[in-house]
Amino acid sequence: MRTRLLPLLIVLMASVLLALGVPLAVGVASAQQQKVVVDRIDDTAHFAALAQYVTGPEDERLTTLSSELESYYEVYGIRVGVFYRNEDLMANAPATWLLPSTGAMRDAFEEARLSRRSEDPPQVFPWQRGRLVVASPVIRDGDVVAVVVTDSPTGEMRSRILHGWLIIGAGLMAAMLVAVGAALRLTGWVLRPVRILDATTHAITSGRLKSRVAAAGGPPELQRLARSFNEMADNMEDVLEQQRAFVADASHQLRNPLAALLLRIELLAFELPPGNKEIASVQTEGKRLAQVLDDLLDLALAEHTEADLRITDIGALAAERVAAWAPSAEAKGVTLAGECPPTTGWADPVALSSALDAVIDNAVKFTPAGERVEVTVSSDGERATVVVADRGPGLTDEELARVGDRFWRSGRHQNIKGSGLGLSISRALLQAGDGRISYARHEPHGGLEVTVTVPRSSTAT
Repeated sequence: MRTRLLPLLIVLMASVLLALGVPLAVGVASAQQQKVVVDRIDDTAHFAALAQYVTGPEDERLTTLSSELESYYEVYGIRVGVFYRNEDLMANAPATWLLPSTGAMRDAFEEARLSRRSEDPPQVFPWQRGRLVVASPVIRDGDVVAVVVTDSPTGEMRSRILHGWLIIGAGLMAAMLVAVGAALRLTGWVLRPVRILDATTHAITSGRLKSRVAAAGGPPELQRLARSFNEMADNMEDVLEQQRAFVADASHQLRNPLAALLLRIELLAFELPPGNKEIASVQTEGKRLAQVLDDLLDLALAEHTEADLRITDIGALAAERVAAWAPSAEAKGVTLAGECPPTTGWADPVALSSALDAVIDNAVKFTPAGERVEVTVSSDGERATVVVADRGPGLTDEELARVGDRFWRSGRHQNIKGSGLGLSISRALLQAGDGRISYARHEPHGGLEVTVTVPRSSTAT
């Protein structure tokens, strides 16, 4: 969520800073140019005052005016000229600079000849190489007798504008960095309760029902959500605990009457002729019911017991279970083979052993004589994997979707001994330690492939 929220905030803050920075940059450029224009207006007004009383080529005041124009050009590099109303030259600097017939200078001259100061030149930006032209009329006895025209280079002005823009850009970058830092802190503050809630939800779905959302900061709405989530988790744990207690109590309470009933059936069998099929059938169903009750009790205990997680040699543990089940597989004519290199994992050894027992027992049970059951241990860096693959009849896609459900058994295997709880018990044993169990077809041989995975460290997910 942070990766989606943070770019949105950054784009919003960048838009605000641009909305403030662009007008500010334009204002800086306008202020710099206006300062230059004002200086040129003052200069032209000064030269107009000198030219006002020049009466002819022999006038000493013309010599003074020409001298000042020369000095002005040499010091500032600004071309300046005084032209009579009929466009004849009064004085100029440099001497080669004359009034053009077209362009901005001609327009400014025409405006000033009408007794109006020339309009302000258009804005010049740093990437432009324009010049600033300012013209002022020379008025004597109320009439315009000449016009003073200045033509200024803009290099220095554009440099000052660019310098101002760089300062504004640096300020905007600093403000953006501060804003991004604030956004990171803000999103972290807002989303921290959400991350904790997500982690706690994952822990509960993995079987760690006692996980709760720790008290954290964040908006009041998320704090209320965290409290509500904890209350919901408490209620859910209570309901599940009651369900488990009921299953365990019922299984335990039914075992004694069932044991007494089986004993009476055994005694009754002595009174009947040997080989009575009805008594044998009743005894078989009674033993099956006893097995179901034992499995229910094991399932209730598996879901209730806290996992004793530690670093475990998964390869050695799997090899031990293969060795333990090998005689049973051999008695049925099934080859049980294991490839179990040393591989460490984060698991409860007792729970993992029980889960592997259920999976290997199931594989041996459904594999016909003369076939193989293969147990393979491997790792992919973050998780250790135990794969139990048989060459039995396998399952259809619909059956694969249901395998592992409580009391579920394939309709094709109802004649095989079992309660339908073995794989459910395996899943319950593994979930407490963030373990997983999955099912797939064993290609290309057919049969079922059961994959048990556990983390390789306490931080793996």
